[in-house]
Amino acid sequence: MDLFDDLPEPTQTGGPAVVVTARSESAKEDEEEQKSVKRKREDEESHADKKEEQERGEIKKVCKEGLPVLKGYVAARRGEREEMQDAHVLLPDMSSCLSALPGQVSRVSYFAVFDGHGGARASRFAAEHLHHNLAKKFPSGDTENVDKLIKKCLMDTFRQTDEDFLKKASSQKPAWKDGSTATCVLVVDDMVYVANLGDSRAVLCRMEAATAAADGQRRSVTLALSKEHNPTMYEERMRIQRAGGTVRDGRVLGVLEVSRSIGDGQYKRCGVISSPDLRRCQLTANDRFIILACDGLFKVFSADEAVKFVLNVLQEGTVEQRPGLTEEEVRFEAACQQLASEAVRRGCADNVTVILVSVSF
Repeated sequence: MDLFDDLPEPTQTGGPAVVVTARSESAKEDEEEQKSVKRKREDEESHADKKEEQERGEIKKVCKEGLPVLKGYVAARRGEREEMQDAHVLLPDMSSCLSALPGQVSRVSYFAVFDGHGGARASRFAAEHLHHNLAKKFPSGDTENVDKLIKKCLMDTFRQTDEDFLKKASSQKPAWKDGSTATCVLVVDDMVYVANLGDSRAVLCRMEAATAAADGQRRSVTLALSKEHNPTMYEERMRIQRAGGTVRDGRVLGVLEVSRSIGDGQYKRCGVISSPDLRRCQLTANDRFIILACDGLFKVFSADEAVKFVLNVLQEGTVEQRPGLTEEEVRFEAACQQLASEAVRRGCADNVTVILVSVSF
């Protein structure tokens, strides 16, 4: 409120009029001075904000230069199935989907494999919608404890995607009974978050430091980034039985092979849930690649065998040059395609989808 709002109107007599006028002029001068001080303060604050934003941008730029470079390759085989029920998503740079990033984050990448059963509608729905739900819930601004917020974001995203699909499935005539596994790798700068439902898997190839090997040859170490969910596991079976379901022949009600999934509305009352297991791993300069694949691959390959197969292809002597691709990109593309083809050759009749993510610093 203006300081002089409550003063009486000036009278027409000489003395008081002069006094009030003098006060009014003084008020104007004070007001102008206050405005000048305010403008100066605002200019200083604006300059400070710009400087802080510039510094933050420079820090971000420095951080970004030290981040791993990720490139994704995919191979899909139908196998002996009549229909391809797998789906996948590769987003090496997810920034176009995000309205804003947390202040300390420079880049977000997303890779996912979905293995459908009972049809392809659940896997396709998850491939189309899950990362958009993730983008809507992703933390932004200068937030504290980003790690905790990202984990909550992933849990909420899976729940939301499952609810949305079940709502759509139940509205159909007849109702859809499709379901899908989901293995999603979210890379925030150099931190990998893996959210998993069902029996698709993610593994990381990490090379030993040269000093760790007695003969000086670097060996590969295979790290599991996900946990499978099937009804034969004790905790999964107990949850299903507490919900009133049964496990027969290693399946829920003798039918469903997985104990967690997106969709499968008819089994949700039997303890089949859509809450993913979450794992976190920081990438290092010793990491070579990540394999994400549906169970079609892991029915005929162990995780370690798959890693060694890829490494062998990457180390092959000669490669055929392809326009627009570096030699390393050609090798990774070949390794991804050959791994999927080898799974079919080894007798896997199921759909096979493999995503190979190269990691370089």
